Amino acid sequence: MTASSTASRTLPILDAHGAVDHAAGAERFTADVDRTTWHDGALWFVREKRDRGAASVPEWERLRDLASAIKSHTLSRLDEYLERFERRATARGIQVHWARDGAEHNEIVLGILAARGARRLVKSKSMLTEECGLNAHLERHGIEVVDTDLGERIVQLRNEPPSHIVMPAIHLKKEEIGATFHEKLGTPAGLADPDALTAAARRHLRERFLGADAAMTGVNFAIAETGGVVVITNEGNADLGTALAPVYIASMGIEKLIPRAADLGVFLRLLARSATGQASSVYASHVHGPRPGQAMHVVLVDNGRSTQLGRGDFWGSLKCIRCAACLNTCPVYRRSGGYSYGSTIPGPIGSVLTPGLDVRKYAALPFASTLCGSCSAVCPVKVDLDQQLYRWRQLVMAAGGAPPLKRWWLRAMGGVLADPALLQLAGRVARGMLRVLPPRLARRLAGGWGTGRALPEPPRGSFRDWVRANRPGRS
Repeated sequence: MTASSTASRTLPILDAHGAVDHAAGAERFTADVDRTTWHDGALWFVREKRDRGAASVPEWERLRDLASAIKSHTLSRLDEYLERFERRATARGIQVHWARDGAEHNEIVLGILAARGARRLVKSKSMLTEECGLNAHLERHGIEVVDTDLGERIVQLRNEPPSHIVMPAIHLKKEEIGATFHEKLGTPAGLADPDALTAAARRHLRERFLGADAAMTGVNFAIAETGGVVVITNEGNADLGTALAPVYIASMGIEKLIPRAADLGVFLRLLARSATGQASSVYASHVHGPRPGQAMHVVLVDNGRSTQLGRGDFWGSLKCIRCAACLNTCPVYRRSGGYSYGSTIPGPIGSVLTPGLDVRKYAALPFASTLCGSCSAVCPVKVDLDQQLYRWRQLVMAAGGAPPLKRWWLRAMGGVLADPALLQLAGRVARGMLRVLPPRLARRLAGGWGTGRALPEPPRGSFRDWVRANRPGRS
């Protein structure tokens, strides 16, 4: 893949408007009614599998408590555990690098590849490298990057970013994938059989694995006690890449640490069930050093995580193990698609993490939620996502991140709700208007909320009136 071919591998809503306009992105996604329905149903199917997987483990809630406690402890002593990890990893022959941000990460990886004369890199799925924009950076320097996770490869061939952190191509139908493979890989026109398409991808990727100069993976967990890393996949692509290439680079956010190998089992039991409903992922590979003759590097990336750790209201978001359970259950994500968030990490966890990078640019994201709390209920490490989204809304409003009309309207509504007499008057006016206005005009006055909804039959009186009439003495 050339540099020019990946020029559009960016998030369209972000580029189109500067500041992310989630509502505009959602409107574009929902314009395709069939896709929206299918996307919603596919993700809810995964959510139900997750529920069955969780129900099969009697001690599920105890595991969630343990995982949350382990992550809280680790984050409270993150500096100590990072240094311990570096010492143990170095002793095992792993070269450890530190990157303050995405740009530094990309330069470190480029430097490692340049020092070995590597021109072809195979990469397993890593949202961190998406976050850092690594592919485009390497390709600008003439290095071919091939994503080897099937879903990731599909969106790479289409010059698109992932729309989901576990299922990158969940927004695509098999017929669209077949058309992409026909154009890029030469499969027969009209081929849409998933098994046949997978076989074609396997043949295509095998050549890249065998010809790679270097392999790269993300990291699911790094263990401070041993200095090793754990990489989890269902396809085995990370294992094949690292087993063949003479150079192996693992990039990880600094929050991926756990203290001991004994802690790992807690997370392995939670991760796959929360992500896809599987009892276990197919491959959970432990890497404790380079193979003979191989060079192994681990790049520890901050890129805003230390700042997030210092935020009293939001440090808990760093417990996230990227299972995507919150995406799969979120009614807004399911019906608006991943691209509407304009962020590498979409959904509830992305709406908590991303505003910390630029609160004005991502001011819309904390409002892309119903605050129903379903995300917090399924989170395997008990991140209080709905509470953090609510707190971000307060900060966005305080920072002037909402449109003037919306700020005025919310202030006005706050005044009405705080004054009982004014609230009763507003209720009478609203009921009167609902009785006399044509339904279409009433829905338009209700704004976006009223679009597509049938407004209720206006009651004769308020709830207070009903109580006075039916419960004397209790008004």
